[in-house]
Amino acid sequence: MVLRESSVKRDYYEVLGVSRDVDEATIKKAYRNLAMKYHPDRNPGDAQAVERMKEINEAYAVLSDAQKRRLYDTYGHAGLEGYTQADIFRDVDFSSLFREFGLRDLFGFGDSLFDSFFGRRTTTRRGPRKGADLRYDLTVTLEDVAFGAEKVIELSRVEQCPACSGTGAEANGLENCSNCQGTGQVVMEQRSGYSVFRQVTICGKCHGQGKVVKKACKECEGKGVIEQAREIELIIPPGADTGYQIKIEGEGEEGDGLRGDLYVVLNVEKHPIFERHGDDIYVQKELSFTTAALGGEVEVPSLNGNVKLDIPEGTQTGTVFRIVNEGIPHVGSYGKGDEYVVVKVSTPTNLSHREKELLREFEKLRHKSEHERHEQDDKDGISTK
Repeated sequence: MVLRESSVKRDYYEVLGVSRDVDEATIKKAYRNLAMKYHPDRNPGDAQAVERMKEINEAYAVLSDAQKRRLYDTYGHAGLEGYTQADIFRDVDFSSLFREFGLRDLFGFGDSLFDSFFGRRTTTRRGPRKGADLRYDLTVTLEDVAFGAEKVIELSRVEQCPACSGTGAEANGLENCSNCQGTGQVVMEQRSGYSVFRQVTICGKCHGQGKVVKKACKECEGKGVIEQAREIELIIPPGADTGYQIKIEGEGEEGDGLRGDLYVVLNVEKHPIFERHGDDIYVQKELSFTTAALGGEVEVPSLNGNVKLDIPEGTQTGTVFRIVNEGIPHVGSYGKGDEYVVVKVSTPTNLSHREKELLREFEKLRHKSEHERHEQDDKDGISTK
């Protein structure tokens, strides 16, 4: 007997690895962890990872929506039998979620995961007025953008007062506007002969609300809004640089039923050792006079700890060595930049009497060797000019 796919569909909570009583934030965190594990960016060429990702996204699309989740909790998969795939995925902007997690849209198709999976576009729908977007400048370290990091920021924003639901008044603290008698409009009439001109305008006293505050809300002092501090989790994607923006939807100012977005703008602080150029990093390494002359193996710092570098004989100040794949990851892509080691030969100071004697001896030997070489060249008929 061959089972249909729908008959073996896994429990959505099991797919995300969460219990049935978790909140929306926990569901999103579980989804993020699974997306970081199974996203095709992390599993190139793995068809099973793509199928697993589809399953994870379907579970998230249902459990992140209050109405769909309620139907699923009550009736299981049967509660969603009237839903098409378009209905399930319609209101979830997976493309923005992927950008928030530092990942690419699965196949680069655009605005939603539904587009990528089913090869079609959803039309733009008109909705309520969106609130203002907010900007938050976040300073991070070079290590944060080299390896990726999770950050928690505290943001103050204006929210509707929960005590008065935005009315600005205590319970039973509103009364009809005396200027418009509760209609929100003022009618003015002007007669001219047998004609009557009527002009209807918004009431200036209640601003068209029809109600005025008789007893102001103590929580917001009659404003209807309060300033509230919130902690927001975000992901710093590997490879980000100064000026990189992370968009977090729905964390901006409140609008007419739809919040604006939050844009976190990164500033990568200067590193005490490394200097970044694009996705490459540069570091200066001092070599002793003897190591530069004789060659040898030295340790140089990298973002992943010290690495060994072979120094050839006769290395000069300003020589640059390249260490492949020890730089910054390419953001939203594969591979890394390189590390460049710039050599500076250190001249010894505070020499002892014996050290000076040895250096003078060395200088005499160098002159003698040069002289002997010139004589030999003359015998061989080789010009040194």
